[in-house]
Amino acid sequence: MASEWQSTVIAPRSGMAWRLGAGQLLRIVDVQGSQTGDLFAVAADDLEDGQSSGRTFDMGGTIRLSTGSLLYSRRSRPLLRIIDDEVGVHDMLYAPCSQEMFEIEHGVTGPHPNCFDNLASSLAAFGVPSATITTAFNFFMNVEIGSDGRLEIKPPISTAGQSITFAAERDVLIAVTSCAAPGANAGGARPVRVDLSRPAEN
Repeated sequence: MASEWQSTVIAPRSGMAWRLGAGQLLRIVDVQGSQTGDLFAVAADDLEDGQSSGRTFDMGGTIRLSTGSLLYSRRSRPLLRIIDDEVGVHDMLYAPCSQEMFEIEHGVTGPHPNCFDNLASSLAAFGVPSATITTAFNFFMNVEIGSDGRLEIKPPISTAGQSITFAAERDVLIAVTSCAAPGANAGGARPVRVDLSRPAEN
């Protein structure tokens, strides 16, 4: 595990993006507890080759991702590996919350902060088209699947200071948000912290 980290706090309902070199680590920390967010990775050498939940489920054989799991791209290339997970409950079924979701499901009539726009605007700085962004890795999001197949979003089980750490399997562009949907965050909106390890020396 890297001993030197550069930390950035992502404010509630916002997002940021970075370029990670192969082998570099990214750790996401739930600062206050019960806060979820979205992570989306894109291969740095192909800006249309974004993270894929379907390929990830196919290659890993499970929808329950935790330590040791690989996140794959739409072209079946490994992007990130989970190397440490203090929470163990995450989701990769739900699409990022969006303006349309808030309008259709919650009756919002004006602009509303949302994870899709935060992912898209953050990655746009690296030239990633918004069409690349599909289903994100929803860290700390607690989704239960009923016997009838219905999904229910429960409060996160993550507590203050708990984290999940990823290692880049190749050069990637990666965006992280602090989710704006109260239903996924125990009714609130709180910050998350992102720690980046020092880039590997050539």
